Amino acid sequence: MCKHILNAQVSIRAACCQRWFDCAECHAEVSDHQIRKTTEMVFACKKCKKCFRKDTENFDETDEYCPHCDNHYVLDAKTPSFGIGVEGDDPRKDNRMIKDERIKQDPKRSIFNQEFSNKMG
Repeated sequence: MCKHILNAQVSIRAACCQRWFDCAECHAEVSDHQIRKTTEMVFACKKCKKCFRKDTENFDETDEYCPHCDNHYVLDAKTPSFGIGVEGDDPRKDNRMIKDERIKQDPKRSIFNQEFSNKMG
């Protein structure tokens, strides 16, 4: 699971050390060398778990899909964004912070305890 690209659809095999990574930043975090650039890349689809090679010099629109399962793996990368907020902002997640502002009814007061003899014919 890549922490740099949230919607990574493939893993990439680094040509320098023959290890699998989700992105170049993941390679840089665990390796003591720079990733070697190459024109032929080896991918592993995360949907069907099958490997395939792509030549990046002749890359066109049809190469954006896995040849085995047609998973579209070339997507705009979604990177994590950090924001400052108060926990419990969404009442659907945690409704303990919502104050109950309904008027509490007197338990003695009821429609069954009222006197209606003067209103009946």
